[in-house]
Amino acid sequence: MKPHLVTIASLVFLAPFLVSGQYDPNWESIDSRPLPQWFDDGKVGIFIHWGLYSVPSYINEWFWWSWLGDNSEAHDNYMKQNFKPGFAYEEFGPMFTAEFYDPVQWADLFQKSGANYVVLTSKHHEGFAMWPSSYGFAWNAMSVGPKRDLLGELEVAVKNTGIHFGIYYSLLEWFHPLYDQDKANNWNTSQLPQMKSIPALKEVITKYKPDVIWSDGEWEAPDTYWDSVGFLAWLYNESPVKDSVVVNDRWGSDTRGKHGGFYNFDDRYNPGVLIPHKWENAMSLDKRAWTHRREAVLSDYLTPHELVDQLIATVSCGGNILVNIGPTKEGTIPIIAQERLLQMGEWLGINGEAIYATVPWTYQNDTVTQGVWYTSNKDITKLYAMTTIWPDDGTLLLGAVTPAQAGSLQMLGSPAENLQWSPATPSGIRVTLPPMNRNRSKWAWTIVVNLLTS
Repeated sequence: MKPHLVTIASLVFLAPFLVSGQYDPNWESIDSRPLPQWFDDGKVGIFIHWGLYSVPSYINEWFWWSWLGDNSEAHDNYMKQNFKPGFAYEEFGPMFTAEFYDPVQWADLFQKSGANYVVLTSKHHEGFAMWPSSYGFAWNAMSVGPKRDLLGELEVAVKNTGIHFGIYYSLLEWFHPLYDQDKANNWNTSQLPQMKSIPALKEVITKYKPDVIWSDGEWEAPDTYWDSVGFLAWLYNESPVKDSVVVNDRWGSDTRGKHGGFYNFDDRYNPGVLIPHKWENAMSLDKRAWTHRREAVLSDYLTPHELVDQLIATVSCGGNILVNIGPTKEGTIPIIAQERLLQMGEWLGINGEAIYATVPWTYQNDTVTQGVWYTSNKDITKLYAMTTIWPDDGTLLLGAVTPAQAGSLQMLGSPAENLQWSPATPSGIRVTLPPMNRNRSKWAWTIVVNLLTS
């Protein structure tokens, strides 16, 4: 396992909070905007995939496309076995009831999970809006199904907890005639962006003031089709969230990993090495899907150990983690997902000092011992060594830490006395861990190394 070396000052995502200025509609200017500091400091977010696909709740959130676009045999059989002949996808609308939806309860859970931002699917590829959109033609949650502003209710509840609120927004819409026509014209026309996608996106931003815009559905058409730089110039110069908003990199078929405030690259992206641009690991508690699935079994879900392990590795390598859940059509969060979020919050309640507002260290993972990941505080006076393995002999070798660097050592969640350590051969230090039964942490443990030199 080789360390990944980095010069901390070279990381663009450590720029200070945005200084107000005007941005031109070109990528050079758009990409020059510093990332608001709250996002890098926050580290942990919650993703919510909730929409009409939550009604069939089968296989994944691409149900409509899989059924009618890809002609999936599994989806076709599911529909034949459970719904009347000739059933149309739009008929799922009245079945999306959300009768048990309690946004205050959701927000309380998110706060207890340790999350600092929440991203709700405001409109997925199916085009159904979770707010009373003026551009939805009655294809939204206020007009059909719940008859409620699902997005607006959650925005208020989340912001009341002090957590940042954000939206996922799909630029494309399956089977939309304007999009189909633009595609047939080889993207030389842009009827959908001009008449629907961008106006509706500006509407939801102006009305609900989200601090995260998580764009998606961009992969078929170039960014020029969506006029992405024109929209982002408006967002950064004129919108009500121009100073606080962050965006991802999904603004055209040619933009992932190239343009945007933070990079997603791909779903469940976790490189295991430091990336010299702020990035995010958008992943799901369900290993197979982003939405609620009625056919899911326990083994489909991450264990708390697996979740904490992903969290540690992600933050150590400079990323944020966006943990996805899939509520039911009734508006409830599955119990297993609630448990995992609370377990994450329990771990962060003890070890959050090693996660929030930290920066990558010289080494991300240890040079000798597997399962050890590093972060440090911003002035590089404290090093956090997080281990997902408790050695049988009660001693932990930290190969990346030299004896000349190590001052006193403590373990988060244990009594305040210093840990004993000794120089290791040929390099590193060997730390004597406290008895496990004296430690409140679970799944992973954090050793704080007070550095003598950085």
